[in-house]
Amino acid sequence: MTEEHRSKCPIATSLDILGDRWTLVIVRDLFTGKSRFGDFLASPEGITTSVLADRLARLERFGLVTRTPYQERPLRHAYALTARGRGLKSMLQELCLWANAAFPETWVPPASFMAREG
Repeated sequence: MTEEHRSKCPIATSLDILGDRWTLVIVRDLFTGKSRFGDFLASPEGITTSVLADRLARLERFGLVTRTPYQERPLRHAYALTARGRGLKSMLQELCLWANAAFPETWVPPASFMAREG
């Protein structure tokens, strides 16, 4: 464990990594095909560039995303989920199901996102 984790509790550890208002939105965007900085900025939630840069670096540090250059001048990166990051899909699907049931006014996620992988 690092000093970034409060304890060895799996819920506390998960929240230490994912428990802010932006991180799971970025992970959602990665699952739905976004990969570039500008793609994430275009999401309707309105994340700022500094927060986005911080959260992408954090996701990379914890092994949930990889960063690959796609342009040299200026240097720009594309982001992709790792196997560890893709492991969040079922949790995000369950959050969507819960929110849709508890708050019927919320968006229904695309079928492609909600499809269970075999």
